[in-house]
Amino acid sequence: MKILCLSLLMTMIVGTRMKTEAQPFSNQKSPDLSHSKFYTDSRPWTRWWWFASEIKKEDISDNLIWLKKNGFGGVEIAWVYPLNRMKKDTLNYTPRQKWLSPEWSGKVAFAKNCADSLNLGCDFTFGSLWPFGDTQVPFEEATRNMANPAWRQEIAASWDYPKKGFVLDHLSKQSFLHYAQRTGDALKPALKGGLSGLFCDSWEVETKQLTTKGFSEKFQNRFGYSISGYADSLYSNNQPFPAVRYDYMKLISECVIDSFYKPFTQKSHDLGAYSRVQCAGAPCDLISAYSAVDIPESEALLYEPAYANIVASAAALSGKTVVSSETFTCLYGWPRDHHSEEQTADLKLLADALFANGVNQIIWHGKPLNPSGLDTVKFYASVHVGKSGALAPELPAFNKYLEKVAKNLKKGVTVSKVAVYLPTEDSWIAGELPAEKQLIWSWGEYEQRSAYLPKELKAWHPMWINGEFLQKASFRNGQLKAGDLTFSAFYTDVKFMDINTLRRLTDLAKAGLPICLKQLPAEPGFHTHSSDYKLLLNELSHLSNVKNIWKEMPSIPPLVTGTEKTDFWCRETSYGLTLFFANPHSQGLAFPLGYGQSLNDKTDILPIKISYQGKMVSYTLTFHPYQSILLKVSKSGILSREEIDFIPKTPVFIPRAKVSKEKWEINTNNK
Repeated sequence: MKILCLSLLMTMIVGTRMKTEAQPFSNQKSPDLSHSKFYTDSRPWTRWWWFASEIKKEDISDNLIWLKKNGFGGVEIAWVYPLNRMKKDTLNYTPRQKWLSPEWSGKVAFAKNCADSLNLGCDFTFGSLWPFGDTQVPFEEATRNMANPAWRQEIAASWDYPKKGFVLDHLSKQSFLHYAQRTGDALKPALKGGLSGLFCDSWEVETKQLTTKGFSEKFQNRFGYSISGYADSLYSNNQPFPAVRYDYMKLISECVIDSFYKPFTQKSHDLGAYSRVQCAGAPCDLISAYSAVDIPESEALLYEPAYANIVASAAALSGKTVVSSETFTCLYGWPRDHHSEEQTADLKLLADALFANGVNQIIWHGKPLNPSGLDTVKFYASVHVGKSGALAPELPAFNKYLEKVAKNLKKGVTVSKVAVYLPTEDSWIAGELPAEKQLIWSWGEYEQRSAYLPKELKAWHPMWINGEFLQKASFRNGQLKAGDLTFSAFYTDVKFMDINTLRRLTDLAKAGLPICLKQLPAEPGFHTHSSDYKLLLNELSHLSNVKNIWKEMPSIPPLVTGTEKTDFWCRETSYGLTLFFANPHSQGLAFPLGYGQSLNDKTDILPIKISYQGKMVSYTLTFHPYQSILLKVSKSGILSREEIDFIPKTPVFIPRAKVSKEKWEINTNNK
């Protein structure tokens, strides 16, 4: 049966390929890049690692057929080092198709045609390993350090291993375009056929003292003083210069967005593709960055599920439908705790937490390319998607569940009653995280890994907003309109706020916007407008519709009350509301998840009230073990519960062994 399936598949692929290759890429009909066309099939996808080796067609087709049978909707091909790199073997060269060569392009195009024939999507990482870069990046176009002009960041574990290359200068548009030209040319054959995405992973560029050619001159012209004397202490809390640090971060943010994320999306469009991007970890205004790409993507569990709120807010503010997430990364710890022994109940706990924080497309992390008929290749930092993994028996049913929830959460637009100002200025000024909070991959406050929406606003389903979208927002008929979101009030609890944001906020308040100003912010930056700032702040704080206590705000009906013990997400369609309530045990998940943390034999009962269209609808949420709930409320107040039940195997709980220092913790003795 399998031989027949492969034979039929190969016939389909040859026909598809001949048909595709007969037409030059430049003459093809331009693909529809409207956001409504992205991920209309809500089946979960998986990252698909291709370790540097001689890629074979029979292995490609075998892997894709297996994924199709197990409920996956697509793959994201990611090219990484050869397997002997894990043994630190730099002497024995693993044979492989040369990076970006015609032979390499041919195998990638074959995979795309194969995926098309199976009705599977196929995206491509726009490079090898995590940050963009390879052995072809010239020294002058590599990542730079302000304190050490002779230094360039190396990339040592790419497809070309054991050869070393350079990480691209992500602050230089010209450098990116040079890199993108040859990378894009090599991918062109694979971008024919079905619509594909080009993927950019989370930021793993060395950020301390980051600079680019001409940055110092640009800084001098912008802020009126030299940055050179502060290079060694920009991020250090031992020699704090918070005003300088803010100015530096503000300019770095603009460089990252204007010279990297925006050009990456434009290049994707030029190639007939869309961009899917994790801006997580980047030194920039996260909402502005995520809004500059087609598919903003979160990550869990190295980032907590709550981080997805930032990503989902950016999507809603910029009118984007899909919010994806790299999911199940380093679930039980780093690098390979309980690898291939993962428990579906634990995965469901995390997936439901992501759904309740705005994600509506799951990208598994993930599946290695394996030889046909085998499942011996593993990837250390993920759950194992493969024939021999503990998850395999439950994959089809679990993926069906993920598809069902994601499909419902893509319909309509997100509903929120309160806009909350994201404390970006605070994070830029704060510098380094306290030593006890740092991880080997995270040291800076600017990442905003711990930005949580205020608990007192939960019933109003709050969303984040930043200065850019506050400037774009309009206030009409008592409502603040920003992108797909419509707010009844604004909430801010920050130590610092840019003067342009404060000015806009004051204008909106004078127009009638109810504002909760929890504390009076100060102006960030080296050169301030102290007198103007004080006048604006005084004017704002004395308006009658501006309060410093939420309970004293004008009456704004909450969306859902009684949700203290559960996280939820809400969308509005032409029919009415769609609400997803995560099982209470999904609240507050953080890295690492305990093995069997989902174990539960109790039913949780939560009475709630939903306010919609001037009506109050009462309902009792009954959470059976491992289950979450999807409700729909019509505009006339009729409530119905959707069937989304999936019963995972009862997990086994194994307490985590106590150690003095986990592998991902830094040495605080040196701090």
